[in-house]
Amino acid sequence: MQIGSIIRRAALQFKDRPCLTEGDRTLSFRDFDLATDRLGNALIAKGLKPGDRVAVLLPNSIECLVAYYAVFKAGLVRVQLNVKEAFETHQYKLEASQSRCVIHAGIEGLNAEMQIEWDDLCAMIANGEQTPCAVDRDLDAPLRFAFTGGTTGKSKVVVLTTRSDLVETNVFLADLIPELREGGIFLHGAPIAHAGGAYFLPSIIRGVHSVMMTKFDTGEYLKLAEKTQAGFTFLIPTMLAMLLDDPICEKVKTAFEIISYGGASISPNVMKRAEARFGKVFAQCYGQAEAPMAITYLRPEHHDRVGSCGRPFSVAEVAIFDDDDNPLPPGEAGEIVCRGPQTMAGYWQMPEKTAEAFRSGWLHTGDIGKMDEDGFFYIVDRKNDMMISGGYNIYPREVEDVLMDFDGVSEVAVVGLPDEKWGDRVTAVVAGAAGLDPERIMDFARDNLPSVRRPKEIYVWDELPKSGANKILRRSVRDRLINEMKETAG
Repeated sequence: MQIGSIIRRAALQFKDRPCLTEGDRTLSFRDFDLATDRLGNALIAKGLKPGDRVAVLLPNSIECLVAYYAVFKAGLVRVQLNVKEAFETHQYKLEASQSRCVIHAGIEGLNAEMQIEWDDLCAMIANGEQTPCAVDRDLDAPLRFAFTGGTTGKSKVVVLTTRSDLVETNVFLADLIPELREGGIFLHGAPIAHAGGAYFLPSIIRGVHSVMMTKFDTGEYLKLAEKTQAGFTFLIPTMLAMLLDDPICEKVKTAFEIISYGGASISPNVMKRAEARFGKVFAQCYGQAEAPMAITYLRPEHHDRVGSCGRPFSVAEVAIFDDDDNPLPPGEAGEIVCRGPQTMAGYWQMPEKTAEAFRSGWLHTGDIGKMDEDGFFYIVDRKNDMMISGGYNIYPREVEDVLMDFDGVSEVAVVGLPDEKWGDRVTAVVAGAAGLDPERIMDFARDNLPSVRRPKEIYVWDELPKSGANKILRRSVRDRLINEMKETAG
């Protein structure tokens, strides 16, 4: 099945029911199908050929989603770019993906053969040829390009196929959010250029009305949740923590049946507060660009297993390997590996990197974790973020989860700074409520962390640097601290 066929079928089944709302604008399912046909035909009329890469660099908007799915209908490869990222990152990703065309909202200086700016895009959506646009591609041909997180260096281009996207969509409906049903409302507050976009196609299939925010704001989100009585949403853990800190959070009346979350780890304290406010409605999904959103999932009834990222999705086989790719028994920490039809085809034009990622036939995630006796998995941390301090292996998350329990702390990054005595000097940077006192936080750390894991210094910043996907960038935190050390020493 082609992705465009799903859009066309939804138009037939749900017709003039609301499909997508942004502000005071709403498209029906039929409207969305017609708009994607018109734009798809207009893209072909510009000379784009099947398999050409088309980058979409747009904020959350009706036009962005129309572009996303018109590209598929036209047999083109969608390259997802995030408007929150820097110009240099956009340019790098355009070049790395060899994008022939970029659709954007007026960003000067982008380097691509063909550029479609906002006014042109709107004209193409309005005036493109009104006939069904359906350029079929092989299920294993590239469908879209994603990018690795870039938290430790340059992002790699991840090739995803129609097959992998169909698998992801179906396991969302079967395993993660089977409650989605016709007439339901999904509130989109997260960037659709990141994980939030994965929930639109399942909503289309089930006849769910997607209500989208152009930009996330805690107060506006909570008011919209109350106004729409949305039953479903997706949030990055950072966003959830921000909502809980908003003064109106306790006042609004919401109706969430399922709040899905993922994209980063969540502290047990944030989850405890969230369940106290919204109820046991949380469903976690764990994945990465190479296996998008579909490695393990944790349903609401299993959230008593603190820190677990759940059991494997129905199509995924997941295991824990040691450094020699031998499987480890329950309780022992090693690298999380997986295999299944949801995984990437490979890294674009990087055969050696692809072979390394898939060594022994398993996708190596780079995440350190363990499995319990009941088959639930737990993420310890990223393999590359491990510190060695005084001869002990220390994972940042072990420290970050504890510091997140301090009242008023909403963000934490723990990094290792070079130190002649310790090797890595464990250092924490926190952000949150006004008036945070690093000495009081250090006292809290002394009471709650063993000495080998206790930070040697704690700094308070206004906010921590994040990627366009709202992931805290430990590498950037570490670089800034090292630069400040050099300036002080100089």
